[in-house]
Amino acid sequence: MMLIRTPGVYRPQADTRLLARAYTDARIPPHSRVVDVGTGTGALAIEAARHSRSVTAVDISRAALASAWLNCRLHGVNVELVHGDFRKALHGRTFDVMVSNPPYVPSRSNNPPRGAARAWDAGIDGRSVIDSLCELAPEMLSDTGTLLMVQSALSGIDNTLTRLRAAGLKAAAVAQATIPFGPILRRRAAWLTDCERIQPGQCDEELVIIRADRPRQ
Repeated sequence: MMLIRTPGVYRPQADTRLLARAYTDARIPPHSRVVDVGTGTGALAIEAARHSRSVTAVDISRAALASAWLNCRLHGVNVELVHGDFRKALHGRTFDVMVSNPPYVPSRSNNPPRGAARAWDAGIDGRSVIDSLCELAPEMLSDTGTLLMVQSALSGIDNTLTRLRAAGLKAAAVAQATIPFGPILRRRAAWLTDCERIQPGQCDEELVIIRADRPRQ
Protein backbone atom coordinates (compact mmCIF):
# COMPACT_ATOMS: atom_id res chain seq x y z
CA MET A 1 0.00 0.00 0.00
CA MET A 2 1.35 3.39 -0.98
CA LEU A 3 1.40 5.74 2.01
CA ILE A 4 2.44 9.34 2.56
CA ARG A 5 4.37 9.84 5.81
CA THR A 6 5.13 13.29 7.18
CA PRO A 7 8.37 13.73 9.23
CA GLY A 8 8.25 12.19 12.68
CA VAL A 9 5.40 9.76 11.91
CA TYR A 10 5.91 6.04 12.54
CA ARG A 11 6.61 4.07 9.38
CA PRO A 12 4.42 0.99 8.97
CA GLN A 13 6.58 -2.11 9.24
CA ALA A 14 6.52 -5.70 10.51
CA ASP A 15 4.19 -5.04 13.44
CA THR A 16 1.73 -3.15 11.25
CA ARG A 17 1.74 -5.93 8.65
CA LEU A 18 1.23 -8.61 11.30
CA LEU A 19 -1.75 -6.75 12.73
CA ALA A 20 -3.23 -6.15 9.27
CA ARG A 21 -3.07 -9.89 8.54
CA ALA A 22 -4.70 -10.67 11.89
CA TYR A 23 -7.49 -8.22 11.08
CA THR A 24 -8.10 -9.97 7.76
CA ASP A 25 -7.98 -13.42 9.39
CA ALA A 26 -10.49 -12.29 12.05
CA ARG A 27 -13.19 -11.92 9.35
CA ILE A 28 -14.71 -8.85 10.92
CA PRO A 29 -18.40 -8.47 9.94
CA PRO A 30 -18.91 -5.71 7.33
CA HIS A 31 -21.39 -3.79 9.50
CA SER A 32 -18.77 -3.26 12.24
CA ARG A 33 -17.82 0.07 13.75
CA VAL A 34 -14.03 0.06 14.01
CA VAL A 35 -11.61 2.28 15.92
CA ASP A 36 -7.88 2.40 15.19
CA VAL A 37 -6.08 3.59 18.34
CA GLY A 38 -2.77 5.27 17.53
CA THR A 39 -3.40 5.34 13.81
CA GLY A 40 -0.07 6.81 12.64
CA THR A 41 -0.20 6.94 8.84
CA GLY A 42 -3.70 5.46 8.89
CA ALA A 43 -2.60 2.17 7.30
CA LEU A 44 -4.83 -0.02 9.47
CA ALA A 45 -7.74 2.42 9.36
CA ILE A 46 -7.64 2.41 5.56
CA GLU A 47 -7.63 -1.39 5.45
CA ALA A 48 -10.56 -1.53 7.87
CA ALA A 49 -12.51 1.14 5.96
CA ARG A 50 -12.58 -1.07 2.88
CA HIS A 51 -14.56 -3.72 4.72
CA SER A 52 -16.46 -2.00 7.57
CA ARG A 53 -19.45 0.27 8.09
CA SER A 54 -17.48 3.03 9.78
CA VAL A 55 -13.94 3.64 10.98
CA THR A 56 -12.62 6.13 13.52
CA ALA A 57 -8.87 6.77 13.78
CA VAL A 58 -7.37 8.52 16.80
CA ASP A 59 -3.84 9.73 17.44
CA ILE A 60 -2.17 12.12 19.87
CA SER A 61 0.14 13.35 17.10
CA ARG A 62 -1.11 16.07 14.77
CA ALA A 63 1.56 15.06 12.24
CA ALA A 64 0.19 11.51 12.28
CA LEU A 65 -3.34 12.72 11.69
CA ALA A 66 -2.15 14.89 8.81
CA SER A 67 -0.55 11.81 7.26
CA ALA A 68 -3.68 9.75 7.86
CA TRP A 69 -5.87 12.47 6.30
CA LEU A 70 -3.71 12.52 3.17
CA ASN A 71 -3.62 8.74 2.93
CA CYS A 72 -7.35 8.32 3.38
CA ARG A 73 -7.92 10.68 0.47
CA LEU A 74 -5.22 9.02 -1.59
CA HIS A 75 -7.00 5.67 -1.18
CA GLY A 76 -10.52 7.03 -1.42
CA VAL A 77 -11.85 5.92 1.97
CA ASN A 78 -13.94 7.77 4.52
CA VAL A 79 -12.44 7.71 8.03
CA GLU A 80 -13.31 9.88 11.02
CA LEU A 81 -10.08 11.38 12.36
CA VAL A 82 -9.85 12.32 16.03
CA HIS A 83 -6.96 14.20 17.62
CA GLY A 84 -6.03 13.50 21.22
CA ASP A 85 -5.24 10.86 23.79
CA PHE A 86 -7.69 8.02 23.24
CA ARG A 87 -8.22 7.75 26.98
CA LYS A 88 -10.08 11.07 26.84
CA ALA A 89 -10.83 11.71 23.18
CA LEU A 90 -13.09 8.65 22.85
CA HIS A 91 -14.73 8.86 26.27
CA GLY A 92 -18.24 7.44 26.25
CA ARG A 93 -18.04 5.93 22.76
CA THR A 94 -18.26 2.23 21.94
CA PHE A 95 -17.06 0.22 18.95
CA ASP A 96 -17.45 -3.28 17.61
CA VAL A 97 -13.72 -3.60 16.90
CA MET A 98 -10.64 -1.95 18.40
CA VAL A 99 -7.32 -2.30 16.61
CA SER A 100 -4.11 -0.87 17.98
CA ASN A 101 -0.38 -0.88 17.34
CA PRO A 102 0.49 0.95 20.55
CA PRO A 103 3.90 2.07 21.82
CA TYR A 104 5.48 -0.98 23.47
CA VAL A 105 9.26 -0.44 23.53
CA PRO A 106 10.75 -0.33 27.04
CA SER A 107 12.55 2.95 27.71
CA ARG A 108 14.85 4.21 30.42
CA SER A 109 12.27 6.60 31.88
CA ASN A 110 8.57 6.71 32.73
CA ASN A 111 8.42 10.36 31.72
CA PRO A 112 5.99 10.98 28.85
CA PRO A 113 7.93 10.76 25.56
CA ARG A 114 8.05 13.67 23.16
CA GLY A 115 8.11 13.98 19.40
CA ALA A 116 8.48 10.89 17.25
CA ALA A 117 9.35 8.76 20.31
CA ARG A 118 5.68 8.86 21.33
CA ALA A 119 5.14 6.18 18.67
CA TRP A 120 7.36 3.62 20.42
CA ASP A 121 8.54 4.63 23.92
CA ALA A 122 6.24 3.14 26.56
CA GLY A 123 7.94 3.54 29.91
CA ILE A 124 10.37 1.28 31.70
CA ASP A 125 8.11 -1.77 31.43
CA GLY A 126 6.86 -0.95 27.92
CA ARG A 127 3.25 -0.89 29.13
CA SER A 128 2.26 2.76 29.59
CA VAL A 129 -0.33 2.53 26.80
CA ILE A 130 -0.98 -1.22 26.79
CA ASP A 131 -2.25 -1.13 30.37
CA SER A 132 -4.68 1.66 29.48
CA LEU A 133 -5.95 -0.34 26.52
CA CYS A 134 -6.52 -3.34 28.77
CA GLU A 135 -8.36 -1.18 31.28
CA LEU A 136 -10.58 0.68 28.82
CA ALA A 137 -11.33 -2.07 26.31
CA PRO A 138 -14.31 -3.42 28.28
CA GLU A 139 -15.85 0.07 28.33
CA MET A 140 -15.15 0.81 24.67
CA LEU A 141 -16.23 -2.51 23.16
CA SER A 142 -19.82 -3.26 22.19
CA ASP A 143 -21.61 -6.35 23.50
CA THR A 144 -20.03 -8.42 20.72
CA GLY A 145 -16.79 -6.43 20.54
CA THR A 146 -13.27 -7.57 19.66
CA LEU A 147 -9.86 -6.09 20.45
CA LEU A 148 -6.86 -6.80 18.21
CA MET A 149 -3.54 -5.45 19.45
CA VAL A 150 0.09 -6.06 18.57
CA GLN A 151 2.87 -5.89 21.13
CA SER A 152 6.35 -7.19 21.82
CA ALA A 153 7.10 -10.03 24.19
CA LEU A 154 9.48 -7.53 25.84
CA SER A 155 6.44 -5.72 27.25
CA GLY A 156 4.82 -8.75 28.85
CA ILE A 157 2.39 -10.94 26.92
CA ASP A 158 1.17 -12.83 29.99
CA ASN A 159 0.55 -9.56 31.82
CA THR A 160 -1.68 -8.36 28.99
CA LEU A 161 -3.65 -11.62 28.85
CA THR A 162 -4.10 -11.61 32.63
CA ARG A 163 -5.39 -8.03 32.66
CA LEU A 164 -7.82 -8.58 29.82
CA ARG A 165 -9.18 -11.78 31.35
CA ALA A 166 -9.54 -10.11 34.73
CA ALA A 167 -11.60 -7.43 32.98
CA GLY A 168 -14.03 -10.11 31.80
CA LEU A 169 -12.78 -10.60 28.25
CA LYS A 170 -11.81 -13.83 26.53
CA ALA A 171 -8.17 -13.22 25.54
CA ALA A 172 -5.52 -15.19 23.68
CA ALA A 173 -2.37 -14.75 21.62
CA VAL A 174 -3.46 -15.57 18.06
CA ALA A 175 -0.37 -14.86 15.94
CA GLN A 176 3.33 -14.21 16.36
CA ALA A 177 6.43 -13.34 14.39
CA THR A 178 10.10 -13.09 15.31
CA ILE A 179 11.89 -10.11 13.79
CA PRO A 180 15.40 -8.62 14.09
CA PHE A 181 15.90 -5.68 16.43
CA GLY A 182 15.37 -2.34 14.78
CA PRO A 183 17.58 0.71 15.43
CA ILE A 184 15.89 1.62 18.75
CA LEU A 185 16.28 -1.82 20.33
CA ARG A 186 19.81 -2.21 19.01
CA ARG A 187 20.76 0.98 20.83
CA ARG A 188 19.08 -0.27 24.00
CA ALA A 189 20.31 -3.86 23.88
CA ALA A 190 23.02 -3.36 26.54
CA TRP A 191 20.53 -1.71 28.92
CA LEU A 192 17.91 -4.42 28.30
CA THR A 193 20.56 -7.07 28.95
CA ASP A 194 21.58 -5.39 32.21
CA CYS A 195 17.91 -5.32 33.23
CA GLU A 196 17.63 -9.03 32.32
CA ARG A 197 14.88 -8.24 29.83
CA ILE A 198 16.81 -9.99 27.05
CA GLN A 199 19.51 -12.63 26.90
CA PRO A 200 23.14 -11.61 26.28
CA GLY A 201 23.67 -11.38 22.55
CA GLN A 202 19.95 -11.45 21.76
CA CYS A 203 19.21 -9.50 18.60
CA ASP A 204 15.59 -10.28 17.81
CA GLU A 205 12.18 -9.89 19.43
CA GLU A 206 8.88 -11.72 19.28
CA LEU A 207 5.83 -9.77 18.16
CA VAL A 208 2.47 -11.13 19.25
CA ILE A 209 -1.13 -10.38 18.28
CA ILE A 210 -3.48 -10.32 21.25
CA ARG A 211 -7.17 -10.90 20.56
CA ALA A 212 -9.78 -10.23 23.23
CA ASP A 213 -13.52 -10.78 22.83
CA ARG A 214 -16.55 -10.30 24.95
CA PRO A 215 -17.80 -13.76 25.96
CA ARG A 216 -20.84 -14.82 23.98
CA GLN A 217 -23.98 -14.98 26.09
